[in-house]
Amino acid sequence: MTGTGELRHDPRTGARRGTRPEVQHEPPLCDAALARAFEFLGKRWSGVILATLTNGPLNFSELRRSVAGISDSMLSDRLTELAKAGLVERTVQDGPPIAVTYSLTGCGAALTPALRELTTWASENLPAAECARARETQRRTTTRSRRRSV
Repeated sequence: MTGTGELRHDPRTGARRGTRPEVQHEPPLCDAALARAFEFLGKRWSGVILATLTNGPLNFSELRRSVAGISDSMLSDRLTELAKAGLVERTVQDGPPIAVTYSLTGCGAALTPALRELTTWASENLPAAECARARETQRRTTTRSRRRSV
C-alpha cells in the first residue's frame, strides 16, 4: 500500500487496496444561501405575502383580504419579520386617519422572478387536489386560531 492515492491489486483476494487521497468537502455556498432564503420563504405565508405585494403597495386590511385564511396576528408577525429582513417596507402616512402601507423593498422586489417561476412550477406540477387540500388545511388552521383568540 502506498499513501500516494494509488490502489494496488491484492492477488490473494482480488480486492483493490490502498489509500485514497483525502478530499475536503466544503458545503457549497449556494446551499447556505438557499438555506437563508428559505428561512423566510419557507415560513408559512411569507412567500404568499411577498407575491401579493408584487402587485404594489397594500394596507393591512387589503393584505388580509388578499391572503385568504391568514389571521391578523400571523399577518402582523410575518410583516414584522419581512420588514426586519429588509424585504418589506412599512410606510406610515400622517393625517387623520393615519394610514400604514406595506410594499416590497428593492431586495424584496428582486424575488419577483423567482416567485413567478415558483408559481408556474406549482401550477404545472402540483395537482389541483393538492392545492384544494392545502386551502382546506389553511381554512381549518385559521378557524382553530380564531377560536383560541376569542
